[in-house]
Amino acid sequence: MSVDLVPWDTNHNMLDEASRLYDEAGTFDCIEKGDLVAVKLHVGELGNPYYVQPFFVHDIIRRVLEAGGKPFLTDSSTAYQAQRHNAVDHIKTAFMNGFNMAPFIVADGLKGENFQKVKTKGILHEIEVSGAIVKSDAMIVVSHCKGHELSGFGGAIKNIGMGCTSEAGKIRQHRVVGLDIDISKCVGCGKCKEACMLHLPNIIEGKAHNNSPLCMRCPVCIEACPMDAISFVGKENLSKALASAVVGVLSTFNPRKVAYVSFAKDIAAGCDCLPNPGEIVLKDVGVFASDSAISIDSAFLRSVNYEVLNALSEVDCWTQVKEAKALGVEGELNPLINILG
Repeated sequence: MSVDLVPWDTNHNMLDEASRLYDEAGTFDCIEKGDLVAVKLHVGELGNPYYVQPFFVHDIIRRVLEAGGKPFLTDSSTAYQAQRHNAVDHIKTAFMNGFNMAPFIVADGLKGENFQKVKTKGILHEIEVSGAIVKSDAMIVVSHCKGHELSGFGGAIKNIGMGCTSEAGKIRQHRVVGLDIDISKCVGCGKCKEACMLHLPNIIEGKAHNNSPLCMRCPVCIEACPMDAISFVGKENLSKALASAVVGVLSTFNPRKVAYVSFAKDIAAGCDCLPNPGEIVLKDVGVFASDSAISIDSAFLRSVNYEVLNALSEVDCWTQVKEAKALGVEGELNPLINILG
């Protein structure tokens, strides 16, 4: 499975270049007349400047309509309590960030209740796939490539594995990572409890304890601890869980009904989920298109110095890609990259 790429070059009209890319890659060949087409994207947390620019999504919607599909924008709400934690706030955020070119349907319902449990394999045995994803006839996965503190990077695999699952599915994936509190270092200052949105760490007899099933293993408490008493255990397991979730999500689609477009531009240290994603850490590459999540993510990693992202996260970026391949997701770890001149 090859991957097509238009390099990021603002001497050219990048909107026209992207449209030329879609033609070369056959991006919209997965759509039949009357299909309900999920355009899966990340609308960006309020304050984050690096999500996919809306005019590119406008053009993708236009192309879906031309192919005879009925497009809608979609994403699942977050498990953490920020600006996209429920459908109302998620839709408001989407509109504020410019995504008003098609109906925006929050994939997992008003408060994360709309999902279907699907059997999968790997580190997970089942995953909660968001209802609007399960019911879609086809899907265009529009991803922004960037760093991620827990999984090394976010691309198509993360966009599907985390973004197409409900709050319960997100927590299930994050919980494969352990959290250790070194009681010998803890001084019971409570900084971890103050930093946590859910105030989960309890201070008992002058020591922090966190046994809550609601903990989704975000790094906030780790970063807040002045004694370096809190650490992750098995951090790379999240990347494996992403791969498991991808298997489950893709099993809900007929073959050849999913296409992928990834924007490797404004590659920041942190995710689009953050209002403060940090510095740009890698040069702009361009726009990729493929019919495989593995191939498109592999093409991105082979086009950049991914060791920069590995060092920032202390996770190997290739873990999620290689795990998805091992679980049987179609694609190439060393795909042919067709660079459009």
